[in-house]
Amino acid sequence: MPLKHDVYTHIRTWGTTDRGDGSRYLMPDEGKLAVQVALATGRPLLLRGSPGCGKSSLAAHIAELRGWRYYEHVVTYRTQATDLLWTFDTVRRLADAQAHNGGGPLDDYAYVRPGPLWWAYARDSALWRGRAGSDRADVDPCPEPMPETNAGRDKDCAVVLIDEIDKAEPDVPNGLLVPLGAADFTVAETGSPVQLERQTTAGPTAPRHLVVITTNDERELPQAFLRRCVVVSLPFPDKNRLVEIAQEHLRGREAPDGWERLAEAVAAEVEKARMQARRDGVREPSTAEYLDALYACLSLGITVSGDPRWERLRDLVLLKNQQPGDGPTA
Repeated sequence: MPLKHDVYTHIRTWGTTDRGDGSRYLMPDEGKLAVQVALATGRPLLLRGSPGCGKSSLAAHIAELRGWRYYEHVVTYRTQATDLLWTFDTVRRLADAQAHNGGGPLDDYAYVRPGPLWWAYARDSALWRGRAGSDRADVDPCPEPMPETNAGRDKDCAVVLIDEIDKAEPDVPNGLLVPLGAADFTVAETGSPVQLERQTTAGPTAPRHLVVITTNDERELPQAFLRRCVVVSLPFPDKNRLVEIAQEHLRGREAPDGWERLAEAVAAEVEKARMQARRDGVREPSTAEYLDALYACLSLGITVSGDPRWERLRDLVLLKNQQPGDGPTA
C-alpha cells in the first residue's frame, strides 16, 4: 500500500552553497585592497590560505561585480604551463594525417585549443585560434568557454582563476613568469603570436584583466614567481563573519523567524569543531560546510541546543569522521 504521507515532500531545500558565480560572496577585508593593488600594478593576485576560506570564490565575485568575462583552470599534478595558454591535439592530428593519406597539408590551427590566459588576453585571437584575418573566411570560430557566464559581459576585460597552483610541479609557475608578466606568448605549433588586444570599451588607463591564483601552501612556490605577484593570506572567517556570510547567502529568501540566532549557534559550533580538528590533526570545517549545516538545520527544523539530531548532523557535515592525518594538505 502506498504511503499516504511522504515527509520528504515537505522538506524545504535551501539550495547549493557552491554556486560558483560570485553572486553570493562576501569579500574578506584582507582581499579588498589586495584586488585594488593587483589591478593598479597589473600583477597576478596570489591568494594563500587553508582550503575552504573563500579563495576560489573571490575571482568569480570580482568578475560578477565588474561585469568582466570569467575563465578558470583547476591545476592538477599533470598540469603543464602551456595548458593555461593553449593545448594542441597531437593525437587527433596524427589520426587525421593517417586518414588523409597524403592528400595535402593539414590545417594545424584546427588542432589548437586556446587556454584561459589566451581568452583573457586576446579574445578575438582565441576565437580564431590565432588565424590572421585573411584566413578566417571558411572556418567557424572556436567556442568560448563558459558561454552562459560570459554572455553580455565586457569583451575587453576578464578575470582568470588559476586554482591550487601548488598542486603542480615547480616548473609550472616558472613557466608562467613571462606570459603573466608580459601578457604575450607564441603558439609553438602555428607560430601565432598572442598579445593583449586593443581596448575598445575601457578607458586608456583602465585595467584590462585580473589573474587570481590560489594556493593551499601544500608546496613552496618559487621565489621568482612570488616576486611577480601581489600576495595576500585569507584567514578563516570568525564567528561574526560567518553570520554575515549566512546573511548574504540568505538575502532575498524567506528565512524563518529566529534564523539569526540559529546562524550564530551553528557558527559557534563551527569554531568548536575547528578547535577539535586542530587538536586531532584533521582538516577544519570550511565556510561552505558551515552553510551546509545551517541550511540543513533550517530545512529539517534542527536546533543546536537540546536536539539529538544536531550531534549526528555535526558529524555528517562538519567533522565527517575524519581520521588523524586528514589535515589541510590531505
